[in-house]
Amino acid sequence: MPNKWRRFEILLPVRFNDGAEIPADWLGEAVTEVVEQFGAASFETQTIEGQWRHASTLYRDTLGKLVVDVHDNDINRQWMKSYRDRWKIRLKQIELWLVSYPITVE
Repeated sequence: MPNKWRRFEILLPVRFNDGAEIPADWLGEAVTEVVEQFGAASFETQTIEGQWRHASTLYRDTLGKLVVDVHDNDINRQWMKSYRDRWKIRLKQIELWLVSYPITVE
């Protein structure tokens, strides 16, 4: 097993910015797309509540967290950035928060 791994976490909203519910099957598609690319993914359904301000508008989000561990390389990093950008458009979001950090798999 390669020793360089990276964990990606992306917060996916369960509601559009206007408050309308995102179809559950869309979130299923978002997870499936990652599984098809990397072979596995986790989606935490525990509610994450966020608040943030854009311009003069305060947004309140209800989010789930998608987590995937991948080999740490430029191809995988670029794929995840592209994934975030596609889903940002589809979910009509101002931003989707994607973080990554190196991990050790024992």
